[in-house]
Amino acid sequence: QLQAYGGGLVQAGGSLRLSCAASGRTFSSYTMGWFRQAPGKEREFVANSNWSRGSTYTYYADSVKGQFTTSRDNAKNTVYLQMNSLKPEDTAVYYCVAGTARSRYVKDYDYWGQGTLVTVSS
Repeated sequence: QLQAYGGGLVQAGGSLRLSCAASGRTFSSYTMGWFRQAPGKEREFVANSNWSRGSTYTYYADSVKGQFTTSRDNAKNTVYLQMNSLKPEDTAVYYCVAGTARSRYVKDYDYWGQGTLVTVSS
């Protein structure tokens, strides 16, 4: 199970940090990441991270590169998404995910959190 939290209402230019706590199994060997879905739009990849041989590798959608940062704490079975300089177009429901493949595609993730709403006001 994945439980995402930390969403809320923020003004443009502000920051939020999302957290996703995993339970039921250890996800250290899994790719963990984030997708988002804005109203009326398809779900899109945001970021993911993969932990291998003591190093963490991160990947970002071009639209959030340099603005968002994902990190993970394997000891706590938790992944984070730090979102800075937020814009109204970042408004969406954010989902944390876990899967066995390094992927940007919805179909490749087996575990999904319930989503947390981020609203950025102008």
